[in-house]
Amino acid sequence: VCRLWRECARRTLRTRQRIAWVSALEPGPAENHALVRALARELEKVHVLPQTVLYIADAETFSGHEECHEQKKARKRNSKETALALEKLLPKRCQVLGLVTPGIVVTPMGSSSNQPQEIEEGEAGFALLFPKIDGVKIHTFHFSKDVKNRVFDESKFAEAGLKNNPDLRVVLLFGYNSWKTGATRFLHQIVNPLNEKSIILAGGQVESFTSLTSENNHAQPGDACGVVGLAFSGPQIQSATVLLDQDVADERTAEAAMQRLKAANIPEHNTIGFMFACVGRGYRHYKTKRNMEADAFRKFFPNVPLFGFFGHGEIGCDRIVTGNFVLRECNDIKDDLLHGYTTVMTLIHLGSTK
Repeated sequence: VCRLWRECARRTLRTRQRIAWVSALEPGPAENHALVRALARELEKVHVLPQTVLYIADAETFSGHEECHEQKKARKRNSKETALALEKLLPKRCQVLGLVTPGIVVTPMGSSSNQPQEIEEGEAGFALLFPKIDGVKIHTFHFSKDVKNRVFDESKFAEAGLKNNPDLRVVLLFGYNSWKTGATRFLHQIVNPLNEKSIILAGGQVESFTSLTSENNHAQPGDACGVVGLAFSGPQIQSATVLLDQDVADERTAEAAMQRLKAANIPEHNTIGFMFACVGRGYRHYKTKRNMEADAFRKFFPNVPLFGFFGHGEIGCDRIVTGNFVLRECNDIKDDLLHGYTTVMTLIHLGSTK
């Protein structure tokens, strides 16, 4: 009976290999972040078994720094306690990577075609739930700067599946404590060896990371800096990125960037979008017009959910990986992947679902 039950469960799970997500856009009670409450309420309604989870929440209220207007006192929250509360809601065996950032980009639950929201102020967050997907492997990784050794040991790339891996397609990188001395140099040491035409690199600088359960490491030391991320491997994966530089400052130029992304012809089915933007962009950059870049994305990708954040620096460029076709040739010069005051838009297609 147990064997038959297990086989029935496996057959059911094979039909549920699409990404799901839980989003939080309303403030929670003072003792809980909205994402904790939303995950506790919605997780049982999600018909996938998550194997990897990426959650991102706003830095201001996740750690309790926001002042309540009525009481004029900080919310009584501890970032470690909030992270533990989120992790306890998820299956013990799944990989969890948790980040906190100054702002959030999130698609509300219910449908991939819901309008994504740029939330630059206030409480918000999301948890992306990746099930086991045939032909796709997702790994979390963490590289911490060694203050005693200025040279990065590249053998750590192989341990993380980032070297000698012909199926590696996409690497999402997130630097933390970027204000520390040597943080930018360390990020270059990670990015430069990965800066190859056959791999998509995208991400940005976050406030901090709060969860990395594959290493049983809930938070980095306060004086450390480093890089965490997700590596996506699988021959069926297709991906593309475009960079919206400082000159992209109105609806027309934002939509032109989305047209470049559309030209990559990435299938929209079983595809997820990421937006990594500078805190200096958003409605301030577009002269008080809110949600400009998320709206432009939705116009060209009506059925792709979009997620991301506003951070302290961006990683990415104009690049596509499908059949070794490169959207923008670089004349054998490696792309400059580290930016400020820009937005990186990324598509990741995880293959056709049965």
